[in-house]
Amino acid sequence: MTENKPNHYQRIGGEAGVRALVQRFYQVMDELPESYGIRKMHPDSLKSSEDKLFKFLSGWMGGPQLFVQEYGHPLLRQRHMPFTIGKEERNQWLMCMDIALRETVADEVLRQELTLAFVKVAEHMRNREG
Repeated sequence: MTENKPNHYQRIGGEAGVRALVQRFYQVMDELPESYGIRKMHPDSLKSSEDKLFKFLSGWMGGPQLFVQEYGHPLLRQRHMPFTIGKEERNQWLMCMDIALRETVADEVLRQELTLAFVKVAEHMRNREG
Protein backbone atom coordinates (compact mmCIF):
# COMPACT_ATOMS: atom_id res chain seq x y z
CA MET A 1 0.00 0.00 0.00
CA THR A 2 1.37 3.42 -0.97
CA GLU A 3 1.51 6.02 1.74
CA ASN A 4 0.36 9.52 0.79
CA LYS A 5 2.96 11.85 2.23
CA PRO A 6 2.17 15.56 2.39
CA ASN A 7 4.05 17.60 -0.22
CA HIS A 8 6.07 20.74 0.49
CA TYR A 9 3.09 22.97 -0.22
CA GLN A 10 1.00 21.19 2.39
CA ARG A 11 3.86 20.99 4.87
CA ILE A 12 4.65 24.72 4.65
CA GLY A 13 1.03 25.55 5.39
CA GLY A 14 -0.46 25.96 1.93
CA GLU A 15 -1.12 29.39 0.50
CA ALA A 16 -0.51 31.24 3.79
CA GLY A 17 2.85 29.54 4.34
CA VAL A 18 4.11 30.17 0.81
CA ARG A 19 2.93 33.78 0.95
CA ALA A 20 4.68 34.36 4.30
CA LEU A 21 7.93 32.91 2.94
CA VAL A 22 7.81 35.05 -0.21
CA GLN A 23 6.90 38.24 1.65
CA ARG A 24 9.74 37.77 4.11
CA PHE A 25 12.17 36.90 1.29
CA TYR A 26 11.49 40.21 -0.48
CA GLN A 27 11.55 42.17 2.80
CA VAL A 28 15.02 40.77 3.49
CA MET A 29 16.15 41.52 -0.06
CA ASP A 30 14.86 45.07 0.23
CA GLU A 31 16.43 45.74 3.64
CA LEU A 32 19.75 43.89 3.64
CA PRO A 33 22.67 45.89 2.21
CA GLU A 34 24.42 42.61 1.31
CA SER A 35 21.63 41.83 -1.17
CA TYR A 36 21.99 45.08 -3.14
CA GLY A 37 23.28 43.24 -6.20
CA ILE A 38 20.06 41.30 -6.68
CA ARG A 39 17.77 44.02 -5.34
CA LYS A 40 18.85 46.39 -8.13
CA MET A 41 17.74 43.78 -10.71
CA HIS A 42 14.14 44.27 -9.53
CA PRO A 43 11.74 47.17 -10.07
CA ASP A 44 11.36 49.79 -7.32
CA SER A 45 8.13 48.13 -6.22
CA LEU A 46 8.55 44.45 -5.42
CA LYS A 47 4.81 43.66 -5.56
CA SER A 48 4.88 42.14 -9.05
CA SER A 49 8.00 40.10 -8.28
CA GLU A 50 6.44 38.93 -5.03
CA ASP A 51 3.26 37.90 -6.81
CA LYS A 52 5.14 35.96 -9.50
CA LEU A 53 7.39 34.16 -7.00
CA PHE A 54 4.37 33.26 -4.87
CA LYS A 55 2.57 31.82 -7.88
CA PHE A 56 5.66 29.95 -9.04
CA LEU A 57 6.47 28.48 -5.62
CA SER A 58 2.87 27.40 -5.09
CA GLY A 59 3.13 25.04 -8.05
CA TRP A 60 6.80 24.18 -7.52
CA MET A 61 6.02 23.00 -3.99
CA GLY A 62 3.12 20.83 -5.14
CA GLY A 63 0.19 23.19 -4.77
CA PRO A 64 -1.93 24.96 -7.38
CA GLN A 65 -0.11 25.71 -10.65
CA LEU A 66 -0.91 29.43 -10.46
CA PHE A 67 2.12 30.59 -12.43
CA VAL A 68 1.55 28.11 -15.26
CA GLN A 69 -2.14 29.05 -15.44
CA GLU A 70 -1.32 32.74 -15.81
CA TYR A 71 2.03 32.83 -17.62
CA GLY A 72 2.61 29.38 -19.12
CA HIS A 73 5.65 27.17 -18.51
CA PRO A 74 8.04 28.87 -16.06
CA LEU A 75 11.12 28.60 -18.34
CA LEU A 76 13.11 29.86 -15.37
CA ARG A 77 16.53 30.02 -16.96
CA GLN A 78 15.19 31.72 -20.09
CA ARG A 79 13.23 34.29 -18.06
CA HIS A 80 16.35 35.15 -16.07
CA MET A 81 18.72 35.46 -19.06
CA PRO A 82 18.38 39.27 -19.29
CA PHE A 83 20.05 39.46 -15.86
CA THR A 84 23.70 38.77 -15.13
CA ILE A 85 23.69 35.97 -12.57
CA GLY A 86 26.97 34.65 -11.24
CA LYS A 87 28.09 33.19 -7.93
CA GLU A 88 27.65 36.48 -6.09
CA GLU A 89 24.06 36.97 -7.25
CA ARG A 90 23.26 33.31 -6.58
CA ASN A 91 24.68 33.62 -3.08
CA GLN A 92 22.78 36.83 -2.35
CA TRP A 93 19.50 35.20 -3.44
CA LEU A 94 20.20 32.12 -1.33
CA MET A 95 21.13 34.27 1.68
CA CYS A 96 17.79 36.08 1.50
CA MET A 97 15.90 32.82 1.06
CA ASP A 98 17.78 31.18 3.92
CA ILE A 99 16.83 34.00 6.29
CA ALA A 100 13.21 33.88 5.12
CA LEU A 101 13.08 30.09 5.56
CA ARG A 102 14.55 30.25 9.07
CA GLU A 103 12.08 32.95 10.09
CA THR A 104 8.91 31.51 8.53
CA VAL A 105 9.28 27.70 8.45
CA ALA A 106 9.32 26.01 11.86
CA ASP A 107 9.79 22.46 10.51
CA GLU A 108 13.57 21.95 10.38
CA VAL A 109 13.37 18.96 8.04
CA LEU A 110 11.20 20.92 5.60
CA ARG A 111 13.62 23.86 5.78
CA GLN A 112 16.53 21.57 4.92
CA GLU A 113 14.64 19.96 2.03
CA LEU A 114 13.63 23.33 0.60
CA THR A 115 17.14 24.72 1.05
CA LEU A 116 18.63 21.85 -0.96
CA ALA A 117 16.04 22.35 -3.69
CA PHE A 118 16.59 26.14 -3.77
CA VAL A 119 20.36 25.66 -4.05
CA LYS A 120 19.84 23.50 -7.15
CA VAL A 121 17.50 26.04 -8.74
CA ALA A 122 19.73 29.00 -7.88
CA GLU A 123 22.77 27.24 -9.35
CA HIS A 124 20.78 26.48 -12.51
CA MET A 125 20.00 30.21 -12.90
CA ARG A 126 23.68 31.14 -13.17
CA ASN A 127 24.50 32.42 -16.63
CA ARG A 128 28.05 33.66 -16.15
CA GLU A 129 31.23 32.54 -14.43
CA GLY A 130 32.28 34.09 -11.15
